[in-house]
Amino acid sequence: MTRGAAQGSCANRESLLTPFPGLPGSASHSRLVQRLRRRYEDELPLLPPGAPTQDSMAACLAALAERGHDELGARLRILRQLVMERLVVLDCEQAAPLAVVTRAVTELAELALDAACAHAFAQLDERHGAPLTEAGQRAQLWVIGMGKFGARELNVSSDIDLIYVYDDDGETTGRDDGRGQITVHEYFTRAVKLIQGLIGDTTEHGFVFRVDLALRPNGNSGPTVCSLDALEEYMLVQGREWERFAWLKSRVVAPRAAIAGGSAEGLRGVVLPFVFRKYLDYNVFESLRTLHDQIRSHASRRSAGRPERANDVKLSRGGIREIEFTVQLLQVVRGGQFPELRTRPTLEALQRVARAELMPPEAADALARAYVFLRRVEHRIQYLDDQQTHILPTQDADLDWIARTLGYDGVCPFLAELDTHREFVAQEFDRLLGGDAPCKSCQKGAGGEARAAPSDIDAVLPAFPERVRERLAEWPEHPRVLALRDEARGRLTRLLQRTAQWLEEGRVNEDGVLRLADWVEPLLRRESYIALLLERPAVHERLLRVLGAARWPARYAMQHPGVIDELASPSLLNERFDAAAFEQELELRREALARGGEDDEESLLNLLRRAHHAETFRTLARDVEGRITVEQVADDLSALADAILRLTMRWCWPRLRQKHRAEPRFGVIGYGKLGGKELGYGSDLDIVFVFDDEHEDAQEIYAAFVRKLITWLTVKTGEGDLFEIDTALRPNGNSGLLVTDIDAYADYQENRGSNTAWTWEHQAMTRARMVPPSAPTAVASSPSDPLTARFDAVRHAVITAPRDHAALRGEIIAMREKMRNAHPIRDGLFDVKHSPGGMVDAEFVTQYLVLAHTAQHPELAPNLGNIALLRRAEDAGLLPAGVGQAAADAYRALRRVQHRARLDEQPTQVAPDTLAAERLAIQQLWHTVFE
Repeated sequence: MTRGAAQGSCANRESLLTPFPGLPGSASHSRLVQRLRRRYEDELPLLPPGAPTQDSMAACLAALAERGHDELGARLRILRQLVMERLVVLDCEQAAPLAVVTRAVTELAELALDAACAHAFAQLDERHGAPLTEAGQRAQLWVIGMGKFGARELNVSSDIDLIYVYDDDGETTGRDDGRGQITVHEYFTRAVKLIQGLIGDTTEHGFVFRVDLALRPNGNSGPTVCSLDALEEYMLVQGREWERFAWLKSRVVAPRAAIAGGSAEGLRGVVLPFVFRKYLDYNVFESLRTLHDQIRSHASRRSAGRPERANDVKLSRGGIREIEFTVQLLQVVRGGQFPELRTRPTLEALQRVARAELMPPEAADALARAYVFLRRVEHRIQYLDDQQTHILPTQDADLDWIARTLGYDGVCPFLAELDTHREFVAQEFDRLLGGDAPCKSCQKGAGGEARAAPSDIDAVLPAFPERVRERLAEWPEHPRVLALRDEARGRLTRLLQRTAQWLEEGRVNEDGVLRLADWVEPLLRRESYIALLLERPAVHERLLRVLGAARWPARYAMQHPGVIDELASPSLLNERFDAAAFEQELELRREALARGGEDDEESLLNLLRRAHHAETFRTLARDVEGRITVEQVADDLSALADAILRLTMRWCWPRLRQKHRAEPRFGVIGYGKLGGKELGYGSDLDIVFVFDDEHEDAQEIYAAFVRKLITWLTVKTGEGDLFEIDTALRPNGNSGLLVTDIDAYADYQENRGSNTAWTWEHQAMTRARMVPPSAPTAVASSPSDPLTARFDAVRHAVITAPRDHAALRGEIIAMREKMRNAHPIRDGLFDVKHSPGGMVDAEFVTQYLVLAHTAQHPELAPNLGNIALLRRAEDAGLLPAGVGQAAADAYRALRRVQHRARLDEQPTQVAPDTLAAERLAIQQLWHTVFE
C-alpha cells in the first residue's frame, strides 16, 4: 500500500473495524492462537514457562513422549505448535525483543533436525551398517542452514533453506548377515529422505518446517546430498555471484554431534574463499543489482492485477530483502580484506559495517530500526494464520490487530511509520547500488523528475553479437544515458551504429567494443568525449583497436581518459618519441604558465603527468599497431623517463630554498631497466643520486633536493603519478646516504677503503649509465658533462678491474641461485624470466663476460644491452661460434613473449614446449660459460 492510499483510507477505517473476540492487541486476536488453544489445551502446560529455549523444548519433547506420543514426527509437530502459541503471547502481549522470537524458532529447527538426524541414522545403521569413509572413519553428514536459518534469524512461519553435505565417500559396513551394504552417498541420500519426511511432511498435526533445497549445487536438478569435494568443485567451476550471498550466512546447524566434534570445520575452508575474495570485490555490485531486479520483477508479476500484493514487507521496494542486500553487499565486497565484517546476523553486520566506516552510523542505526520494525510486522502477518507470507492483510480487523500489537493507537499511524521506514530503506539501497529506478507508469524518475525521451539505442542493440548486446542492454534505461541531452544521446546512438558496422566488417574485435563500453560509461556526463569519437572516425577506430589489443592499454585509457586526444594526430603511427622536441614543448608550456602566474608546483606536477601519460599512450598505440618493435618500445619509454627526470630536476632546483648556485652539480645514475634502456609500461626506476660540489653544506643541500625530486616523481595528484622510485642500489643500500659525493661513490665502487661494493653491485654497474643532462639531438647524440665523464670513468674502472675468473664465476652462480630461490616457479611451467634457460640466465652470463673480459676486449665496455653484447662476445672469440648469436636471438624472443604477456596482463609462465628452442639456446650459453 502506498503512502497516499494508506492515508486516503484512514478517515473511514476506524468505523469499519470488526475485531476478533478478546482485548484489542492481545494474542487471542490471532486465529492461529485460537486454533492452537482449542486443539492442544492439555499439552500447552508441558512447555516450561518463559521464552522457549533448546533445553526447555527438549524437556517438552520428553514430556510429550511420556504422555503417549510415541512417534518422533508427531512430537516434533506438537512441540512446534506449542512454541508458536508461546511466541505469539511473548511478542504481542509482553513485547519480547525480536531476537527472543527469532532465536526460539531457530533453536526449534536445530533441535528438530538433530532429532531427525539421529532417528534416520539409527534406522539406516540397522539396515545397512555404519557409513565409513575410505580411511575407516564414520562418515559425517552436515546439515547446512542457509539464509535466515544460518544467521539464527528465522521468522515464525519460515521455511528452512537447507543443503546436505557429507565429508567423504566410502561404503557402509552392512548388516551382520553380510547384506545391505551401500555407498556412503546412497546412505545419506536415504537419510535425507527420512529427515525431510520427519520435518517437512504435513500430517494431522501440521508440519515442523517447510524445507527448501533449491540453494544446493545445481539447484533442483542437483542431487539432494553431495560430498565436500563435489561442493568445492562446484564452487570453483560453476558457482555464481548470487550464490556467494546465499553462502554468506551459511552455518552447519545439525547434527549436534558433528558440530561439537569439530568435523564441520572442514566446510569453512571451502566456503570462505568462495564468498570472500582476497581483494576488494566490486564486481558483485552488478550481480546483486541483477538479482534484485529479478526479485522485483517477480514481485511485480505476482502483484499484477492484485494491488494488495505490492504491500510485501519482505520483497517490495524498501522491504526486508533490501536491508539484507545492502549489508551483504558491503560484507562481500570488503570481507576478503576485512575479516571483522564476516558475521551472519543482519543487525550485528550493520554495526560492524558502521564501525568500519563503510556506512554512516546514523544510517546503520536507521536501517537497524527499520529491520526490527519490518521483521515484527512480518511476524504479526504470519501469526494470523501461520502462513509463510509477508503481505499485509487487506481485512481492516487484521490490520488493526497488527497496529495495536505494535503499540499504535490505530492503523493510520502504523501505516505512516511503515512508509517512513520503507522509503528510507529504498533510498539507502538505491544510493549504494547507484540505482535510480524510474516509475514506468508515470514516466518519471524515482525522484519525480520528468524522464527524457527514450533513445534509439534499443534499435541498435540487435546489430551486435550476443556478448556485446548483453553488455549494452542496460544503456537505454541507464541513469547516465537518460541524463544526456537529446543531441548527445543521438551522438551516442550513431557512435554505436558505426561501432556495430565496424565489428561486422572485422575492422575491430568484440573485446575492443566491450572495453569501449567500459571506458565510455563513466564518461557519459562529459559529452565532449562522445563528440570527439563521433567527429573523428580515425580516433574512434584507433581507440577500438588499442582497447581490443590487450588489457593493459584498456586499463590505462580508463585511468587517463584524456590521452585519447593523442589518437587524433595523423602522423601518430609514423613517428617515434623525440626527447628534445618533447622537452622543448613542455618548456614552452611552463613559460606560458609563468606568464599567467600559474606555474605553481601543483600545476607543474600535473603538466608533467599529463605529458607523460600522453607520450606513453602514443608509444602504446604504435606498439599495438605493430609499428615499432619491442626494443623500440623500450628505447622510447627509457628516453621518455630520461626526459621526465631532466625536466623534474630543472624545474625543482629553482624552487629549493637551500639552493646555493644557479645550476646544480648533480646527476642521476640509472640502473636496471632504466640503465639498460629496457623499460616497460609501468616499470619503476632504479636510480642513484650523486653530486660533485665542494660547498660545505653540499650534502644537506642535495639531500633536500633529492627528497623534493622523489616527491615530485611519486606523489599522486588529480592527474595520477609518474614513477615508483627505488634507490636501494645506492652505496650501502637502504642504510646508506640518499645522495652520495662522486668521490665517495668512486671509492666505494672501485674497492678503495674499508667500505666497498659487493660483486652483485658490480654486476649492476654493467648496466648502469648516467641520465644525460640534455636530450640527444642530431647534432650531439651523446651529450656529456664533467659529472657524466666522471661516472663513465668509474664504470670503466669497475668493469675492467682485474678479477679471478673462477671466483667471479662462483659468486655470480651463487647470486643466481639466490635469485632463483626467491622466485619459485610452479612445477611444469617455464617462466620466461626466472626459470633455467630464462632471461636472467642470459643477463648473468653477459654481466660475467663484461666483468671478466672487458679489460682485454674493450668492445664489451659500452652499455649496449644484452643482445648486442652477446654478439660481440662471440665475435671476440669468448663464445663458440653460433652460441652467442643463438642466445641473443632467444633473449629477444623471450623479451617479446614477456612484453606481450604483460601487455595483456597474462602470466609470464608458459608450458616448457612453447619456448623449448629458446630455453635450450640460453641453457647452452650458461653451460658454455659457467660449466
